[in-house]
Amino acid sequence: MRHAIITAGTKGLGRKVTEYFLEAGHSVTVTYLSDRSKVDELLETYSAIKDRIQVLQVDVTKLEDLSMLVTETIKRFNRIDYLINNAGPYIFERKKLMDYSTEEWDTMIRGNLDAVFYLLRLTVPYMRKQHFGRIINYGFQGAGSASGWIYRSAFAAAKVGLVSLTKSIAFEEAEYGITSNMICPGNITGEMKESSIIEGKNKKDLNTPIGRPATGGDIARTIAFLCEDDSDMITGTIYEVTGGLDVIHRHR
Repeated sequence: MRHAIITAGTKGLGRKVTEYFLEAGHSVTVTYLSDRSKVDELLETYSAIKDRIQVLQVDVTKLEDLSMLVTETIKRFNRIDYLINNAGPYIFERKKLMDYSTEEWDTMIRGNLDAVFYLLRLTVPYMRKQHFGRIINYGFQGAGSASGWIYRSAFAAAKVGLVSLTKSIAFEEAEYGITSNMICPGNITGEMKESSIIEGKNKKDLNTPIGRPATGGDIARTIAFLCEDDSDMITGTIYEVTGGLDVIHRHR
């Protein structure tokens, strides 16, 4: 049985990823920050297989929390096959770079870039020993070409740095059977984050070229494909799952 660490895996996009891994027969360690009700909901839904689920409270901006996450995962499951870096702070207020506080900038960089570095340093040694690993990071549409994102400068800067990190680790760890890829979700909001593809197909979205809203199921399905044993030829890539929507320029 393979094991996945999924940060922020109890709600939103991460919840659908957690469901995919559990339903594929894997065990998971998922983190949450503060919403205990979503933890209880997850454990109740999968009560029949709760022995395959570990839930830990983790702030990804804190190195001590990340160290605890990996220590507890190894203690209970003795392996790490998949690292899904789903968590990442985000500032919803649209504002220019000059209006960001130092604290806001630090949170964006720590949570979206530094946290991945620390988790890689903590988990890759175990993947090397297994000669198998799948690393998934999250970006945004256009991140692969270092696009500027108006009113999202701090978040965008962190994620563009993560693009290079994603590709670099792919090159460096390929000899150990470890792949590293990035998923860039489209505009997924509200209940669509925890919705299936079927649920998305039953709705209309005239702003998205394919005519329906993107869902958490779309993201989870893509991640599941990249994590398959036979997906070892796919590494160092940036996957945009947007339905053709131009997320970056829609507010210009």
